[in-house]
Amino acid sequence: MNWRNLVIGLAGGLAISALSILPIQAQTSSPARSEIALSISPAKSTRQPRAVERAALEDLTAHYAARRDGRYRLPALDISAIDPKLLRQRVPYRSEYAPGTIVIDSASRFLYLIEENGTALRYAVAVGKPGFSWTGEGQIARTSKWPSWTPPGSMIRRQPSLRRWRHGMPGSPKNPLGARALYIYFGERDSLYRIHGTNNPKSIGTAASSGCFRMFNHDVIDLYQRIERGARVVVM
Repeated sequence: MNWRNLVIGLAGGLAISALSILPIQAQTSSPARSEIALSISPAKSTRQPRAVERAALEDLTAHYAARRDGRYRLPALDISAIDPKLLRQRVPYRSEYAPGTIVIDSASRFLYLIEENGTALRYAVAVGKPGFSWTGEGQIARTSKWPSWTPPGSMIRRQPSLRRWRHGMPGSPKNPLGARALYIYFGERDSLYRIHGTNNPKSIGTAASSGCFRMFNHDVIDLYQRIERGARVVVM
């Protein structure tokens, strides 16, 4: 897949009647880099669409580029090798949910962060494999950078080799939780489900987990920067 087809493919999913550029900025304490999601419709001139395509490609490349994140180096994602629909983008999304709500559509394998003005940031996720998917509501009670991972007893029984980590695997790029974890609670109770990064980016967009929701590490870092503790989570 060449670069231009990648960007056009990314743009093709947005049904907005005119060429538009929507800024995406992470809510951080440092100056945010302006990022772009776009929608392209037929235009009389190709000059502007091509300029927008270049800007969008530059933005995607920067978002998924290698970087330092605390103690660790986060490797780049080769976006030319990823289905464009799996890349982060802003999409039209009208719903009853308040801005800041996280909506996970398990069937389509997308997570939506609801924004104002009828839009949402859409991220691809891996969902629960058959027998491990679920629906319901909770809230993000806590978050963690480069979290440790402790497999639950039920997982150790299914995979005895994980017993070595019964007291916890330290956070690192090799850790299954990846760069960030957002902990879903049902009221005061830890559900044991997480929205987290991954050490297996090829699993994103598939049904592969034990009920958690995996994201590209670059995307979960972005989501982590945007959400507030207590954010509502709706899984459908």
